[in-house]
Amino acid sequence: MASLSFFISAVLLLYLCGGSSSSRLAPVWQRGSKAGSLPPSCERIECPSYDLVQEGNGFEIRRYDSPVWMTTSPIEDISLVNATRTGFFQLFDYIQGKNKYNEKIEMTAPVMTEVSPSDGPFCASSFAVSFYVPAKNQADVPPSENLHAQRWGVRYAAVRQFSGFVSDYSVGEEAAALQASLAGSSWSEAIKKSQKAGDTKSSYTVAQYNSPFEFDHRVNEIWLLFDMDESHII
Repeated sequence: MASLSFFISAVLLLYLCGGSSSSRLAPVWQRGSKAGSLPPSCERIECPSYDLVQEGNGFEIRRYDSPVWMTTSPIEDISLVNATRTGFFQLFDYIQGKNKYNEKIEMTAPVMTEVSPSDGPFCASSFAVSFYVPAKNQADVPPSENLHAQRWGVRYAAVRQFSGFVSDYSVGEEAAALQASLAGSSWSEAIKKSQKAGDTKSSYTVAQYNSPFEFDHRVNEIWLLFDMDESHII
């Protein structure tokens, strides 16, 4: 059974972390899907719920309320693909029972990678990979020596969806496109203010929703996380 589990996890990571590429589809909202709807994979496994605050041209603004994530320590690497692979191995062991409760935990989506880019093109960036904790486990999250629980309060996210398998090149393009679509908006100012205050730990976040065995209609997202005074939201 141990060898089978290792094989499954190896195959999972091969595709999750860029072992293949596929043609890029238009963002979900450009394919006629209902704005604010969760990706199709969330019909099969648990995903964090959110409120849709606004749908913009190429972005959504979402409000998340108190989800819990299990997160790796910072991983230094020049590649998001490699860092996600490293972090996911740790999280896979965790949900398979390598925690202080020896408890198996249901798989959820998305797998989320926080990105803190380096100052130079050949310098290592810092990444933290997170697993959304199922609702039934959030009140008493099984501890782990090498992972830590992140408990959000109310948090906002500017989100851009894209398809295909994530690559180091694609995430940079998509993050730049999201920032461009927000330029000049009140949301852009809120994001800058939140990051300047140190409320966010990363410049952007990559969320991946699909099983590695799904080659069509894949859904990935770039998130810019921020906090703001809710009294200012119209």
